[in-house]
Amino acid sequence: MMAARLRVALLLSVCLCTARARPSLEPTIRLPSERAAAGAAEEGTDDAVGTRWAVLIAGSNGYYNYRHQADICHAYQIMKKGGLKDENIIVFMYDDIAHSPENPRPGVIINHPQGGDVYAGVPKDYTGREVNVNNFFAVLLGNKTAVSGGSGKVVDSGPNDHIFVYYSDHGGPGVLGMPTYPYLYGDDLVNVLKKKHAAGTYKSLVFYLEACESGSIFEGLLPNDINVYATTASNADESSWGTYCPGEHPSPPPEYDTCLGDLYSIAWMEDSDFHNLRTESLKQQYNLVKDRTSAHNTYTYGSHVKQTYAIILFHRIRLP
Repeated sequence: MMAARLRVALLLSVCLCTARARPSLEPTIRLPSERAAAGAAEEGTDDAVGTRWAVLIAGSNGYYNYRHQADICHAYQIMKKGGLKDENIIVFMYDDIAHSPENPRPGVIINHPQGGDVYAGVPKDYTGREVNVNNFFAVLLGNKTAVSGGSGKVVDSGPNDHIFVYYSDHGGPGVLGMPTYPYLYGDDLVNVLKKKHAAGTYKSLVFYLEACESGSIFEGLLPNDINVYATTASNADESSWGTYCPGEHPSPPPEYDTCLGDLYSIAWMEDSDFHNLRTESLKQQYNLVKDRTSAHNTYTYGSHVKQTYAIILFHRIRLP
């Protein structure tokens, strides 16, 4: 068992080297103006029916992993801006960054070099050792009795509800990191999604995944008939990238010696900051995020953003 854990730890550690300096990045992704009109024509789609839920999870700890919790805090602010209630947003984060002695701005987390505080107001639903696979699965399945510690909030969803899951951390082939053992394995995650679907407790589920080799979590495993749409920061055998790192442009403020975000995550969130998520389709955002994450399809830096989805949903559902 120890040898197996060491092998997994070595795989996950590969991601630590991906926060590299590279050419300057555009500050945001701009949508073509005609998309607002196209979205307005789809106002009547059934994605507006039911309760919207969000599960946000940073799977790491330690100040050197600043970017993962910064990503999750930023995602929370987007969900709130989009109208979700705190009772329907469930946050997993170790919560050891904002008040770390290494943090140059105590009590503050930023996700952009000129960005404001994204930590303020974030619910501390599951922190410290409560950030674990068992709690994550229990929350997804709406199983209150299986949750250990934390706020006790779960995705208590119904058949007309829409769920967004966003995970940010390190990964390896078929595995995602967690601050406590066991790690999160792709086949286990997909089995939980199948179980959630079989229970009839969602209408659509969107999963955004930031990690190295993250494509391996869903490729060949995720069925196309359970109303799940997933995108990943990389394909099954490449690293994902950090961004806003020391030595690149734009760099973090000089007092920071760590990356502020992850490239794929920053791409979808900065797009979301500037556009109406009720009129921008997942297909539109996917294409924009893929373009930015690949350095405009040159791959001089970055990774291959991948998608797995049920075709019937692809053009209709939106982010919460």
